Amino acid sequence: MTPRTEHRPQMSVEEFEELERHAPEMVRLEFINGKVAVKPMPDGNHSEIVAWLQMLCMQHRPDLWLYAERGLKTEDYRKGRARADGVLVPRGAFKGHGEWSAPGSALMAVEVTSWDSDAAQRDRVDKPDGYAAAGIPVYLLVDRDDCTVTVFTEPKDGRYRQQVNSAFGAPVTLPSPVDITLDTEPLKELAD
Repeated sequence: MTPRTEHRPQMSVEEFEELERHAPEMVRLEFINGKVAVKPMPDGNHSEIVAWLQMLCMQHRPDLWLYAERGLKTEDYRKGRARADGVLVPRGAFKGHGEWSAPGSALMAVEVTSWDSDAAQRDRVDKPDGYAAAGIPVYLLVDRDDCTVTVFTEPKDGRYRQQVNSAFGAPVTLPSPVDITLDTEPLKELAD
């Protein structure tokens, strides 16, 4: 069986970046597994979840910041481009960067599922693989479809080796290097 990453991409990374630069402002593009994807605009609850996570990260880890909608170079050899719902890095880590940053300083990537038909594949399969291949230590998926939070850790060979699922309302531990425990009770009100 041929691994997914060995397929022919729709275009080069350089061609994607040129396309993305000329896209209308309301269109957010990503380049995942060699395919161009349109990332849906967040609804109100999606934005509230990201803001809630920003607040908790700031309270528990004031040395870090959760940047929303940050462009990251992902996948093997940085050939992917993902616009993460959140990226946790030391404050100032993106200073001087352009639209797409290398993931070296990223401690955690965050995605909150949207209501589009591609969300299942993109947020649950493609992005974890891309973030793992980029060496991001923790990937946090807030899945509004099934009201769960999944913490992916231990990236190795393009996959996360550990994955812990918790229902909304349960405490969720984000291990080192993040070292935060989330009380996910507020997510119950934001699942819709």
